[in-house]
Amino acid sequence: MTQSVVFDLAKLRRSCTQCSLQTLCLPAGIDQHDLAQLDAIVHRRRPLARGQRLFRIGAPMEALHVVHDGAFKTVALSDEGGEQIVGFHLAGELMGLDALGEGQHRCEAEALVPSIVCEVPLDALDEVCRAVPGLQTQLLRVIGRSIGRDQDHLAMLARRQSQERIAMFLHGLSERYRQLGRSPIEFNLPMSREDIARYLGLVIETVSRSFTRLQDDGLIKVRGRQLRILDLPALETLAHGPSDPAPTPVRSGVA
Repeated sequence: MTQSVVFDLAKLRRSCTQCSLQTLCLPAGIDQHDLAQLDAIVHRRRPLARGQRLFRIGAPMEALHVVHDGAFKTVALSDEGGEQIVGFHLAGELMGLDALGEGQHRCEAEALVPSIVCEVPLDALDEVCRAVPGLQTQLLRVIGRSIGRDQDHLAMLARRQSQERIAMFLHGLSERYRQLGRSPIEFNLPMSREDIARYLGLVIETVSRSFTRLQDDGLIKVRGRQLRILDLPALETLAHGPSDPAPTPVRSGVA
């Protein structure tokens, strides 16, 4: 008699959770065997020091990268040769999607703090996605979120008021931490204010003044890089404008 293989589902889920792959597989409702296939293809990379680059512009895309711990910034080159920060990536988020189209990275990823990443080889991922339809669907959701963040970045740059750009940036971080199952109102800013300024197209003095004003207005509290949002609805209103009022019901008949 063939002995059935017993999967320790709790162990596999802990392993994927430690790799932050819950953003891919755990919400998809896949079973023990499917989860084992995903767990088997994930490779843990050695830790990266602060300032170390994970991949560079022009490098071929060989894997998707998931931030296990730490944070990264992605940097592209402008037409004038200057560096432009195009994104930040938190623990639990994917990196490397910029190369999906042409197979080569159009930006480079640099660790903001000591970090660890997991990598999922593309050839193995393609095979597992064919076998696990739920994983493929969830991967598309994650890619869609990444595209949404790019659109949010463009919306930030379109705002004239620096205060609104900062509010949109902080509210966006809050939403991302919430989606990753972490506190949306109290978190650490892994990026420097200089990085924030370069990301938002501002100067560092403007960023510092905006943080101070938001703190004076009672919306946030900042201590070093530790940030606490004191009034999330007010921050959202500043970032996106007030919610549309409910329409006044139309009454029929003669008054």
